[in-house]
Amino acid sequence: MSFWGQLGFQDSFSALSSELIFFHDHAMFVLVLVSSFVGYMMVCLLKSSLSSRFVVEAQALEAAWTVVPGLLLLILAIPSVRLLYLLDEVGGPAVSMKAIGHQWYWEYEYSDGGKSVGFDSYMVGGMDVGSGGYRLLEVDNRCVLPYGVDSRVLVSSADVIHAWALPSVGVKVDAIPGRINQLGVHLMGSGLMFGQCSEICGVNHSFMPIGVEGVSPAVFYSWLMG
Repeated sequence: MSFWGQLGFQDSFSALSSELIFFHDHAMFVLVLVSSFVGYMMVCLLKSSLSSRFVVEAQALEAAWTVVPGLLLLILAIPSVRLLYLLDEVGGPAVSMKAIGHQWYWEYEYSDGGKSVGFDSYMVGGMDVGSGGYRLLEVDNRCVLPYGVDSRVLVSSADVIHAWALPSVGVKVDAIPGRINQLGVHLMGSGLMFGQCSEICGVNHSFMPIGVEGVSPAVFYSWLMG
């Protein structure tokens, strides 16, 4: 999760989140490179008393400053499109979970293994958060997902538009009334992940956090059947 004063991203719990962070670093490298070059050229032109002394038509220069930006855009576009398709890929999920947004809490449903499990997840009040808990992020019932296998999350809403978002997993999907959106999740290890509704859904929008526990498949199925 994020802490105050943190400048970087949250630690990754999925391969997609790692890919998103890598693409951010890749784009920032290109941005710094271009900004440094443009700044250097601006300083050189401001300090020089002779501007374009020998440039008449300069077809080669025209071609260069057309082709080079085009190549830079390709360097950014190719990994961006690849990542966009990876984010939409669900694969062959071993587990399906349904998340339904309400004003202002989340409802979770599991129907795998021949048994249906459902519960509501409300934010724990500030006075009830125990030692080591996180204010405005702790919930009374966390949803559980196994790591090492593909999981599918089906997201919808019972009233207004919400958004189910887990930054450390690199996923965010809108919960729209009358529509079911899906996303693929593949956790890399066990841990506790926090998220929040990312669509302004009413007066208590800030008080419907998301709590997810990543556990081993054996523990998950034991919990589901128990």
